[in-house]
Amino acid sequence: MEEKAKQTFLARAEQFIIWRRYKEALQELHGVLRMVPGDADAMALIARVHLLRGEHDKALHWAGTALQSDPDHRLAWLVRVCVFYRTGQDGEFREAVMSALRIDPEEPEYYFMIANVLDKRERLQEAKDYLHHALKLRPDHPVYLAMAGYLEAQDGNFAESVQYERQALACGMESPQALMLLSLAARVRGDSRRQEDFMREAVRLDPESETIREQYLAALQYSNRAFRFVFRPIAFLARLKPWKRFALCLFLLVILKHYVLLFIILYLLTNRITRAIVHVRVFGVSGWRRRA
Repeated sequence: MEEKAKQTFLARAEQFIIWRRYKEALQELHGVLRMVPGDADAMALIARVHLLRGEHDKALHWAGTALQSDPDHRLAWLVRVCVFYRTGQDGEFREAVMSALRIDPEEPEYYFMIANVLDKRERLQEAKDYLHHALKLRPDHPVYLAMAGYLEAQDGNFAESVQYERQALACGMESPQALMLLSLAARVRGDSRRQEDFMREAVRLDPESETIREQYLAALQYSNRAFRFVFRPIAFLARLKPWKRFALCLFLLVILKHYVLLFIILYLLTNRITRAIVHVRVFGVSGWRRRA
């Protein structure tokens, strides 16, 4: 009887999570703990709710408590890894994700997160390898497909990038994260119209996300021709390997010192002016909030 009641509480909590009614979900889950103190399933779900609410310290606490009860609990490990990933704790993330993969090697989200970390470190080929592993496990995941398109765009494979975009769109686009990645891929390919369209849809779906709002502003700024003109050399440098980028910058500074200084001034002025234009463009949009 107790197990049946527990499953009823957990099922209701899961439904509240889907509806984003997190307070009610927590009430159901704490109800489970009153019936079954130390229940790892309930504690892991509590950790997940706090993760969804952006309460990383609480999420980490409850995930750790669940793992004390069940050291191999898959959801608790996933929450723990996600906390370290989202808060940029690289050392803790590496340690946690390797442990989690030993317990649950078929969880595609781990490979996706590793791919993102490697991409930020400009280890593009390794990032693509990990992401392809995630896609083998979930070939119809729109976020993974969008990320693959972004990585291919960075690698100069624009046709492959567009193909991944088509696949992501075919899988249904109700994911703000996927739309943001498609927007970034379009930016790399130089398609400012699609970049802006994707970000407009992403901010419509999740207007409260600070990251998405900032990317939407960046997309609007990039749609300005003057900004794209001065940004193009910077985008070219960003696609180079670090040693090539350093060598080229050093060469330009030695040979074209005054022109480089002039370009920097032009870029800063254009950046400031186009940002002002963007702010005017979005000013007064209902519900729009932006950190000063």
